[in-house]
Order: sequence, then structure tokens, then C-alpha cells
Amino acid sequence: MEENQNNMQEQELDLNQLMKIRREKLAKLQEEGKDPFQIRKFNRTHTSQDVKDNFEELEGKDVTVAGRIMSKRIMGKASFCHIQDMQGQIQSYVSINDLGEESYKHFKEDDIGDIIGITGFVFKTKTGEISIHAKEVTLLSKSLRPLPEKFHGLKDTDLRYRQRYMDLIVNPEVKDTFQKRITILKEVKNVLEEKGYIEVETPILNTIAGGASARPFITHHNTLDIDMYLRIANELYLKRLIIGGFDKVYEMGRMFRNEGMDIKHNPEFTNVEFYAAYQDYHDMMDISEEIISRAAQKVQGTTKITYQGTEIDLTPSWKRISMIDSIKEVTGVDFNEIETDEQALKVAKDLNVELDELKLTRGEIINQIFEARVEETLIQPTFIYDYPVEVSPLTKRKPEDPRLVERFELFIGAREYANAYSELNDPIDQYERFKAQVAQKEAGDEEANDMDEDFVTAMEYGMPPTGGEGIGIDRLVMLLTDSASIRDVLLFPTMKPNN
Repeated sequence: MEENQNNMQEQELDLNQLMKIRREKLAKLQEEGKDPFQIRKFNRTHTSQDVKDNFEELEGKDVTVAGRIMSKRIMGKASFCHIQDMQGQIQSYVSINDLGEESYKHFKEDDIGDIIGITGFVFKTKTGEISIHAKEVTLLSKSLRPLPEKFHGLKDTDLRYRQRYMDLIVNPEVKDTFQKRITILKEVKNVLEEKGYIEVETPILNTIAGGASARPFITHHNTLDIDMYLRIANELYLKRLIIGGFDKVYEMGRMFRNEGMDIKHNPEFTNVEFYAAYQDYHDMMDISEEIISRAAQKVQGTTKITYQGTEIDLTPSWKRISMIDSIKEVTGVDFNEIETDEQALKVAKDLNVELDELKLTRGEIINQIFEARVEETLIQPTFIYDYPVEVSPLTKRKPEDPRLVERFELFIGAREYANAYSELNDPIDQYERFKAQVAQKEAGDEEANDMDEDFVTAMEYGMPPTGGEGIGIDRLVMLLTDSASIRDVLLFPTMKPNN
């Protein structure tokens, strides 16, 4: 233990010494009137990838690039360095004959991590590496801290998430994940807009926590002197727009839920919700397949992917099975033959399923048995449909069995990716379900919905038959980038402060 503490002290001392040296270099540059922080602008003509992609056209021609020094090899009067920009790295050959003695001396003083601009002609080295023969090197920003691999590397996941800027510098594959995330978001929007959906914006600050079953974050509005909630869903606002005459709407944005954190959950997350008048949950299944399969094709070049070692085929069409039939398929129990809460309780006991004491109706028990026994078996894409009404307060009932609703959830790799309804548009039924949710909340269920009387009022003006869906973007990005944790696909995940 003492030896480890001594090593850590030595490393810290080395770090402090190197930072002191870098600050001294900066001070010297400033004394000479060459303060890099005074530079306002730098006109670059190409990125590293531009040069590589267009080598035949650019060979022998001058280009100007800029980036962070990632490596240097000083060989007397000539040197090589690699600089890194957003698209990757490129090598540069730098010599005293081209730069002159003073400029070359300054270049040799530049540190790993400094940001420089290089102007020179494009060529290929004897080893075949596309490079830039520098004619001019400009220091654009001084790195006052050495990059972490000089000391302990940046493999510590907690540190990587806290210092994402450093993670992006030293782990190029991380940047690739977030570039793929951008591509996935664009493709989701492309599919929706091709089908006539329009993008809208709804409030993040709400006076009622509604649209989903979740515990909200509470804040206070000083001027109005009222408590408000960060939205847990944007569903009820989007449905108001359907009522108002917009036939197809969607919104992609942040949601906030004051709940647990694990590899699948972050308190703030990105969701896309979309609603279409005159459609139902079967239409939502179809568009789900198209959105996810097209996103996979866009970023992976195939719909047959591997996630954490498991092969998953995202090629449409996907399995569709009711919740009750899925339970029967796995456990042999047919809930079509179980009528009462007492019978359902006995089934749960026989299956050794631990139940929430606040959720003991037949429908709630069906849902809990599904979660405990079936979810883990759903590896290939599967739509589980027809949920109990008790766990779906915003969904249209099935005419042939009013204990069930026209709802589905999409599971891939034993995780939920989407949730969709044939939306409830009966204001009388909606009001009664809100009342039941309020009673549940008063009994201690912090995730139950609040009463939203304005939404009921809106429905009383008439809401067309509507299909609606929400897809978790972060989990979709995890799937399509083979990322194990939601923190790997969030640039700045929620972290407990280091005190």
C-alpha cells in the first residue's frame, strides 16, 4: 500500500513538473509576442480525411490543415508528427530547411496535445503514408496539461465519463460512436418525415407529471410560486396537437425521470414520440420495423448485427405475440383461463414471482409475471402486444376483451426499445382511468399518473382514432454501436459529483 502511495505521489509530482514546464513555455511565447491564445482565426482548407480521400487530385498541391499533436519524432533537422482533427489523423514532415531555424526551433518546443496549423504540399512517404510536407507551422493553442496516457491512461470508465473531452481525444473509437449516434438520429427523422410526420416542440417544464408511469423531478417557478415538473413524457401535448388538427406529429428530445441508474437507465434520456391520426398499433409496428432496420443499414451496412456477442437479425418482419400467449409459451400458464385476482396470485406464487404489494390485480400480476419470466427470453426482435388495462392508462381497450388494451412493446436482446398504443380517445373512459391512477398514487405509488383535466377537456372536443409510439433513442444507439452501457452513448451522462 505504501509503495502504491509513493508511486502515485511521484506521478503527481511528475505531472506538476510537466505542467510547470508547459506554463513556462507559454510565458516565454507571450514575452516574445507569440501568444497562441491571441490568435482569433485560422483558415484551413482541408481536413485529414479530405486529404486522404483526394490524394490523387491533391498530390503535390498545397493544403492547410489543423489539429492536435498526437505524436512527434524529432530527428535533428527534420521531424515527423501526427495531428488529429475530427475526422482522424494525418502525418506531417517538418524540416529546418522549409521552416527556417527559428520556426523549426519553436516547432520542436511544441508539446503533445498542442493544437497547430500546418500549410504544405501533399505527398506520400516511402512507406506509402499520405502526409503533408510542411512549409509553415502555426501554434494555435497551448495544451497546459499532458495527455493522460503519459501517466495512467484513460481506461477508467468513471473518469472517461466525467472527462468526456479527454476521452474523445485519446480514444478515437468513442468519437465514432457519437458520429454514428448523429447518423441514427437523422435516419429516424428521415423515415418519419418521408411518411408525412412534422416535427414539433412541446414544453419541458410541466405543471402535471403525466404521459407515463414514472417518478418526476420537481422544481419551483419563483415568479408563479408553483412547483413544476421536468417532463417524463411528451405524449399528452402531442395528442393535443392531433386533436387540434395536425394529423402526424413527432418530437425528439430529452425526457427526465427521477429513478434508478444502471447500464440501461440515465435520469435524462432521449426519446422520439410520434402520433398519426386514423392509424392503430399495428401501423406502429410496421413503422418501428422500418425505422430500426433502416438505421441499422445506415450505420452498420446490414440488418444482421452482433450485440455484445449475440447475433440479432433486424430484417423485417419481426415476431408478434400477445403478452398472454408469450407467458403461456414460456411457463405453460394460460391467463385466458384465469379470471380472478386470487387465481392470479396463486399462479404468481407457484411460479415464485415476487410481486409488488401495491400491484395485486389480475392485470398487474400478468404484467409482473411477464417481466419476471418472459422478457429475458426475447432476444430476437419481438412485438409483445395486448397489455392489461391496469398498466396502460392511456390506451384503447380491446373490444373483445376490455381487460386488455391495444398496446405493444418492442423487445430486442431482452430489453424494451419501443412502446406504442392505439390511443385512447374516449374522454369518459380516460377520466375514469386518471381517477384510478390518482387513487393509486394516494396509496403510495409514486409512479402513477396525475389527473390532467385539461387533457380530458381537449379529448371532449373529439380526438380521431390515433396510433402513437415512443422509441428510446439511447438504447437504439447502444444496440447499433454494440455499446454495453447507456453511459457509452451519452456525451455527458449524469454522474455523482466528486467531492
